[in-house]
Amino acid sequence: MFIQTEATPNPATLKFLPGRAVLEGGTLDLRDGEQAAQSPLAERLFGIAGVSGVFFGSDFITVTKSSGDWPQLKPMILGAIMEHYLSGAPLLASSGTAQTAGEEFFDAADAETVATIKELIETRVRPAVANDGGDITFKGFKDGVVYLNMKGACSGCPSSTATLRHGIQNLLRHFIPDVTEVRPV
Repeated sequence: MFIQTEATPNPATLKFLPGRAVLEGGTLDLRDGEQAAQSPLAERLFGIAGVSGVFFGSDFITVTKSSGDWPQLKPMILGAIMEHYLSGAPLLASSGTAQTAGEEFFDAADAETVATIKELIETRVRPAVANDGGDITFKGFKDGVVYLNMKGACSGCPSSTATLRHGIQNLLRHFIPDVTEVRPV
């Protein structure tokens, strides 16, 4: 088994590509050892000193560190991922489920605008964000402000503010004049 790694814009997060499907449908963002109980692989990864976050995408895993250096952490993470896949264990414990968009908020009168926002996020934003080891989902729309939930490598990334302000906000404003601002939740 060969696992590729890629840097992400977040220096505290590294993307691992095991060359096979990771999570079918949705994403799963785990931020502590308690949440990791949903996944045998996440439990292994949180067992490594310095690991502070695990994110599962469709074909990748991102790992966020709170301490330590990547040259020391990377071999242990690669070993844990390889052991998991070779064991044949499922990614999720029976009670674990992928996270979906969750509770959204917007005025019913804005339903058409929200549908356009969601389509633009799905087709133009999410694929690019997934390339960087993260995910972004629509959370709400109120008074011209679009609220987005950033996960994985995007959560806490130093360049996420620039991505929101200059990338996503400009894209949405171009297609939807009602949008005045984009904010993370």
